[in-house]
Amino acid sequence: MMLSGTPGNTPSRVRSSRRVIRSSCVSNNNNEARYGACWPGRCAIPEEGTYQRLGVDGYRKKISLLGSTGSIGTQTLDIAEEHADKFEVVALAAGRNVDLLAKQVKQFAPKMVAVQSADSIEPLKEALKAEGVTDVPEILAGNEGAIEVARHPDCEAVVTGIVGCAGLQPTVEAIKAGKDICLANKETLIAGGPHIVPLIEKHGVKILPADSEHSALFQCIQGLPEDGLRRIILTASGGAFRDYSLDEMRFLAENDPLALHAKATTHPNWDMGAKITCDSATLMNKSLEVIEAHYLYGTSYDDIDVVIHPQSIIHSMVETADSSVLAQLGWPDMRLPILYTMSWPERVMCSEETWPRLDFIKMGDLTFKEPDTDKYPSLTLGYAAGRDGGTMTGVFSAANEQAVAMFLDKQIGYFDIFAVIEKACEKHKQEIVLDPSLDDIVHFDQWARDYVSSVVSPDMAISK
Repeated sequence: MMLSGTPGNTPSRVRSSRRVIRSSCVSNNNNEARYGACWPGRCAIPEEGTYQRLGVDGYRKKISLLGSTGSIGTQTLDIAEEHADKFEVVALAAGRNVDLLAKQVKQFAPKMVAVQSADSIEPLKEALKAEGVTDVPEILAGNEGAIEVARHPDCEAVVTGIVGCAGLQPTVEAIKAGKDICLANKETLIAGGPHIVPLIEKHGVKILPADSEHSALFQCIQGLPEDGLRRIILTASGGAFRDYSLDEMRFLAENDPLALHAKATTHPNWDMGAKITCDSATLMNKSLEVIEAHYLYGTSYDDIDVVIHPQSIIHSMVETADSSVLAQLGWPDMRLPILYTMSWPERVMCSEETWPRLDFIKMGDLTFKEPDTDKYPSLTLGYAAGRDGGTMTGVFSAANEQAVAMFLDKQIGYFDIFAVIEKACEKHKQEIVLDPSLDDIVHFDQWARDYVSSVVSPDMAISK
């Protein structure tokens, strides 16, 4: 195994280039210290005897799950099935996939379930009957149903796998009810951070990150002393264009925009959904993770770096006050960070058959390089939005979602994604709300989507 960086980079050159990137990302307003953090720079490990041990004396942690039929939800239930002696599923909320939800009810016997809309209740009852379920749980619908699942009186922790702002209100109500949050919904902190972070401090609950990069950071800060965290280093695969030059991308945009479109939706490492793949290509996923890392750990944006690591073995790193660097390594597998949110502060022994262990010989070399902010302008935009704070981070995220949706539909070109996001953020400076309510956050999420749609003209479409 070999660890390597960009050839010719000395430590002083790397440090200098980081300063250049940071200075290019500075916003006119810096509100980054305004909101606090979920885990301000450290995570104190609870002492033995202050919490119940999983599986000891019949104890099972009681879990509610939002988004049970989605990717996060099904992986969470796989974990609950494999470790049935440690976890009990007490409530489920899902969308419209009533057939899968019925199978989940049959297997896990929750006390309550919720579906996205009332017109799915009768189909769910029919599906439960077909599955032979006789002990039918309480069935609710809509946002109110998801809220009741999230704050179910028996649950201790809520896994939030609902996508988008739809997950915000249930998460807020779970926090108010004193439930710990196993966080798999990015909008909770990226859009809702200014509202959510003060709320968790008020109610004394824990936000446990299920995203692989933020879980890696969380694992690395366990037991750090006060002021022990110096810097966060987020790793990125580099996406579809990591081996392309900016000139090559511009040439394709001018001469073969459909080829650029196809490339942006093809990840070199994984088969993922088109939107996630595109976010990886633009490095927008990392821009959003920078913001989320700030709200989670309180680290200044000046001390959050992004490095391209094509092998995706190191999931992220922290530098401590004495310049040591701690990293979390493993094969890419979302189940591990999900499991750790459920089991923390414990580590659960897992089967080698279903959880392959990292082999340092098979792993091969690990390489790193600095991201080019001309090639990835999303980083500059993301740092600036983060420093602006308030509703700006939610606008940044929602504008990206709308821009990517229009790009995937070929209504705009690849480089137009960055242009329309920048326009939306610039426009929003006129009415940014620094201490937003939940209604403010949801309102400006929709405003950003509408604004992006309004600035897109027919002549921006690429040939179909």
